[in-house]
Amino acid sequence: MANIYAQQDVKGVISDTNGELLPGVSVIVKGTVTGVTSDFDGNYSITVPDNTSVLVFSYLGMSTQEITVGNQSTINVALEESSEKLDEVVVTALGISREKKSLGYSVAEVEGDDITSVTQENALNGLNGRVAGVQINSTGGAGSTVSVILRGASSLTTDNQPLYVIDGVPLTSGLTNIGSTGSGIAVDYGGGIGDVNPDDIANVSVLKGPSAAALYGSRGANGVIMITTKSGKKGKGLGVSFSSSNVYETPYKFLEKSNLFANGSRPDPNTTQIDETSSGWVGPELDKGLSAIQWPYTDEEIASGVGIATPLISRGADNAKNFFESAYTLTNTIAVENNTDRMNYRMSYTNMQHEGFIPNSDLHRHNFGINSAFDVTDDLKITSSLKYTITGADNRPSTTDRNANPLQAVYDINPHIDIRDLEDYWLVEGQSQNAPYNFGDDPSDFEYNNPYFMAYEINNGFERKRLMGNIQVDYQITDKLSLMGRYAYNDSHEERETKISSGFSREINGAYGLVNINGIESNADFLLSYRDKIGENFDYSLSGGGNTRNVNSSYVSTQTKNGGSGLIVPNLFLLSNIAADNIDYNETQSKERVNSLYALGNISYKDMVYIDATVRNDWSSTLPETENSFLYPSISSSILVNNIFDMGNNVSLFKLRVGWAQAGNDTSPHNLYAILSNSGDWGAASQLAVNAALKNDEIKAELNTSTEYGVDLSLFKNRLSMDFTYYESDNENQIFSKALPISSGATSKLFNAGNLNSKGFEASLGGVLIDSEDLRWNMNVTYTQNKTIITELAEGTDYVRFWSQARGGAYTWVGEEVGQIVDADFIRVEDENSPYYGWPLLDDEGWENSDRTLSNDDGTRAAAVIGNYNPDFKMGLQTSIQYKNWNLSMNFDWRKGGQFVSQTHRYGESDLQTTRWLDKVYDLSDVGDIPTYILENADNFLSPDGDFYPVVGGPTAEYGGFPVDDLNDGVFVPGVIGTYDDDGNFIATQENIGGPGTQYHTYGDQYGWDFTRNATFDADYVKLRQISIGYTFSNKIAEKLAMRNLSLSLFSRNIILWTKAGINIDPESAFQYSNGNLSQGVERYNIQPWAIPVGIKLNASF
Repeated sequence: MANIYAQQDVKGVISDTNGELLPGVSVIVKGTVTGVTSDFDGNYSITVPDNTSVLVFSYLGMSTQEITVGNQSTINVALEESSEKLDEVVVTALGISREKKSLGYSVAEVEGDDITSVTQENALNGLNGRVAGVQINSTGGAGSTVSVILRGASSLTTDNQPLYVIDGVPLTSGLTNIGSTGSGIAVDYGGGIGDVNPDDIANVSVLKGPSAAALYGSRGANGVIMITTKSGKKGKGLGVSFSSSNVYETPYKFLEKSNLFANGSRPDPNTTQIDETSSGWVGPELDKGLSAIQWPYTDEEIASGVGIATPLISRGADNAKNFFESAYTLTNTIAVENNTDRMNYRMSYTNMQHEGFIPNSDLHRHNFGINSAFDVTDDLKITSSLKYTITGADNRPSTTDRNANPLQAVYDINPHIDIRDLEDYWLVEGQSQNAPYNFGDDPSDFEYNNPYFMAYEINNGFERKRLMGNIQVDYQITDKLSLMGRYAYNDSHEERETKISSGFSREINGAYGLVNINGIESNADFLLSYRDKIGENFDYSLSGGGNTRNVNSSYVSTQTKNGGSGLIVPNLFLLSNIAADNIDYNETQSKERVNSLYALGNISYKDMVYIDATVRNDWSSTLPETENSFLYPSISSSILVNNIFDMGNNVSLFKLRVGWAQAGNDTSPHNLYAILSNSGDWGAASQLAVNAALKNDEIKAELNTSTEYGVDLSLFKNRLSMDFTYYESDNENQIFSKALPISSGATSKLFNAGNLNSKGFEASLGGVLIDSEDLRWNMNVTYTQNKTIITELAEGTDYVRFWSQARGGAYTWVGEEVGQIVDADFIRVEDENSPYYGWPLLDDEGWENSDRTLSNDDGTRAAAVIGNYNPDFKMGLQTSIQYKNWNLSMNFDWRKGGQFVSQTHRYGESDLQTTRWLDKVYDLSDVGDIPTYILENADNFLSPDGDFYPVVGGPTAEYGGFPVDDLNDGVFVPGVIGTYDDDGNFIATQENIGGPGTQYHTYGDQYGWDFTRNATFDADYVKLRQISIGYTFSNKIAEKLAMRNLSLSLFSRNIILWTKAGINIDPESAFQYSNGNLSQGVERYNIQPWAIPVGIKLNASF
């Protein structure tokens, strides 16, 4: 017969081991949902069913305690700090808090203090190296787009970005926020996640796999990053906190370029007078006593005898440096918080102001926020969060492409021109530039733009206002049954204004444009939960809920036509100042709705085995009615082996975990049926046309099936912890566009036409190396490895193109890893009976030949693979040393493997401006008989290893050149010239190896544009991303200043920045605007100078 006891009340006070009272401690009757939290004085009071009840006391950062009530009516508790947070509670899908040890999948959590110890204008940059399985890239510079890939690519056509959830409010932050008003202009306005205030972040949970994110359905296919912002529940009464950060950055390393040669030509080889009006590259050598009547004299002045010839001298390596300015970022935050026995709140305001390296570039952000929680009764709780952000700039320079990019203009300036002479950038004010190669008064008679003109007269201003928030009601219906209801709202309005003054090379008469982008998303969801026990050993919970999501977006653009007639009145930036036939107007609107139902359940046996299962069904409006319903299940398990077997005191945790899940992607609106769009005017009439890309009303959702296995260990009383995860994902029904033959009357059509397979391994190792009264040393190491392979493509589809630029590209065929960088193949003599078999087969002029065939007849790859933009692996190391009141923290990051294409170097080398070029050209001036030397070293010259085509010669005799009829000496490409007869026999007509008849060419013409190898570099790097040293003043000093806490820190970023490429381009910036999107593995004048920022940060609370 069971014993029945009367209910009893238990009360007490909760503190830490130092006697500091702890508010907000969770007190739960074990096995039930009955619970309370301690007030701001650490007091609690709870009613328990009987004296066999066990109270569980848990608090973030403290070891959980369990105490049997017995006959006690007062239980005071002193919680101890947990070395490894073994019992920590983490935020999982739908905002549900769970004990980390109970999870059967990997969830990583980063504290807000770790992110903000070194000031970052984008919170995501603080995650670099801290979380295994996460790869982060950025276009560079404050406010730029940041790409986050969790566990590799899961889709061939989407941007693979995770879903962000900020205090329960979903936020999509894609890679397409690129503006392009005017010809040749691409401006990165940054993703939506950049609107989040780093100083407001309490912690970040990274749900990396479908097992963790399955409850988010199609939106969780790429993983979820959950951001919880600070609240007032940890404070005691009313408090005010303030932080101020000042960061100063001085550029110290720039793109290296050759300072040896000027532009120009020598009309008379027997004189030292140079005609500088010829803008050809690699002209006369500098610092050799040669002279020229130099810019800024015009060609008319030179012809009339005006102007004095001056020596051609190099302006040195600091020439580019003289253009850039020191950058600074000032960030101030003030917050007011309060915590009472029934409610808490936190209100905050942050102001961030940034001035960039490029003159006249800036960024500003204002963040307003309020979080509140109100316990209406013991059973009814209301929480809310509201964030309002204004992000903007007077000018965002175009730094993700060429043409309007000031960075390109800086490095294109010839080394004999002092860049400071260009600062007065008007030739005729308001009409034409004072550009180095503008010889005359015709504003269109120049090849390159003045970098100062582009900095000050091409202005891309924008302002983005975002209002996001939610209100949540939690009602404890009974001890076992609870109900949650929540409404979330995200409203973004972005306005852009581009002003291009007259005189820009691609918009001679100027240009003007206005763009308005609006997006509203609302989510309403509910969750009904039931918790109970089965006997003494089993605990379980069941939950069911639903969500409805509505998205409305619009895009309106009114601007001058690219390359059109420009403005009527120069530099009057009004829409009414654009001729009617020169206005380009575009407007798009889209709506999307997804309705969802989901259920989840978990059961545990003692504290040994946990099993979780979830299921979600989405109904999406972007898919056809017959295919718009898709089900996503998941199941996972956690086994605490150390609680099953006695493994001794040195094993704090030994957990095995396994998870299986399905998630997926739907498609964008307007992909089912044909829509009409503006196609220009026919006389006075506007035309509408159907897009040439066919829609598909039978499209299916992409489906990601993933399995992960893991082991978590915690040893030596939690002093050492480690976890390992292996995962595999199959991604089916890939949605992408397939080209159609011209005879179809269309260009392409959407299909479900591909499968991907991803495999990866993640590991983290952390420990407390020293833990004494005055000294504590922590260290954490992360390791990430992933490979994604295309396993299937639809019939007739040979490959997937990710990007292509200037004859290079990232393409992948079936059976190959995503991210392959391919190149044209060398054409060689194929006649095995010929003595020239394998030699480079040159054209009649002695240039190399290339085979640009991508696929063979059977659909396999014909192009040559020269690299892959994905790393072999990445590792991160974080360490923190605390000695008394001092703290030193560092964050290292190492990338091993992978390649990137530098179009910057490609253009620079084609103009022979880079320092690498002279090292790459074979100088044979001192080897005697050149043909003999080439034949003796045939492996280097006649059988190139794939790096580049060997070239023999140089720009002058001193550099091994050969005489040609130009200012430059010459070069030649080793190989053979010839043809094949009808039987396939090779007939050589000329050996091109330096003997008689060799085809020599001007040095300045010799760069091989047919090949991408020349511009492909290893992407390995080692970075000391962050270093911070801080001091926390004693309570005695703080109290004298009427403060609760006071700390001061000095910090920096990227003090160590080593790259294997050694070209002063950060491989992380190989993230480039291409084909209407931002693409990984390629950069094109995205060459921000390297800088070591120095910052100081003050934190104070009252």
